[in-house]
Amino acid sequence: MSTHSGVFADPQTDPFDVAKAAAEVIANRTGTAKHDVALVLGSGWNQSADLIGETVEEIDNADVPGFGKAAVEGHSGVMRSIRIGDTDRRALVFGTRTHYYEGKGIRAVVHGVRTAAAAGCSTIVLTNGAGGLNPAWTPGTPVLIRDHLNLTAVSPLEGATFIDLTDLYTPRLRELAKTVDPDLDEGVYVQLPGPHYETPAEVQMVKTLGGDLVGMSTTLEAIAARQAGMDILGLSLMTNLAAGISDAPLSHQEVIDAGQAAAERCGTLLAAVVAKI
Repeated sequence: MSTHSGVFADPQTDPFDVAKAAAEVIANRTGTAKHDVALVLGSGWNQSADLIGETVEEIDNADVPGFGKAAVEGHSGVMRSIRIGDTDRRALVFGTRTHYYEGKGIRAVVHGVRTAAAAGCSTIVLTNGAGGLNPAWTPGTPVLIRDHLNLTAVSPLEGATFIDLTDLYTPRLRELAKTVDPDLDEGVYVQLPGPHYETPAEVQMVKTLGGDLVGMSTTLEAIAARQAGMDILGLSLMTNLAAGISDAPLSHQEVIDAGQAAAERCGTLLAAVVAKI
């Protein structure tokens, strides 16, 4: 069965039906009817999955309705069913995400979140690599997302669907993460459309608006997760100082290098947090 996110091109397609079909494939392939926690691994976080527990099954994204191959270097085009520690609980780990800038439509962007909800997950951990506006944060620093600014000018919600986003990033989960790593700082994450990096002027705009981290993902997924009734933990890996905060030019290789350097800390943090959720 080979499918891709082009399934959403038909406006008559119900995205929740596609998510349900994807969840059924995952259940059949993994031999478990229900997963408990979902993780979306952004830039710099991919090696973290190995520390969560035993991988029971790997599934190529292209074999699951609505998903496609990884479009970004440093991401993995497979999803994994992982046994959490020595428990019977399962984590559904997505090695990549569909970014808004790929032009596949917002339904494709949030399909992983909706699939996780359909697979039974009540909690989702959204991770990303981000530019930092706080000079005190060195590259490789993980930061909890306290709130966000969605500057994409779009929403995954369709029609008269009104969702309260107060405490979108679950306070209880943020406090739980701090019990694992008391040095974790918090910040406001800002999503711009991308795929170009921000100009120094745009970074100053973000700073004026109250942003601490800037990237190209996560906020739309968080909104969809709240619509699905999930608890949400957001984690950014500060991979570089944003444009204008440092004199250095920006590059995706810098993002990959920072992720590799921070892999052990991020992996240990994620594994411990997931075990406690």
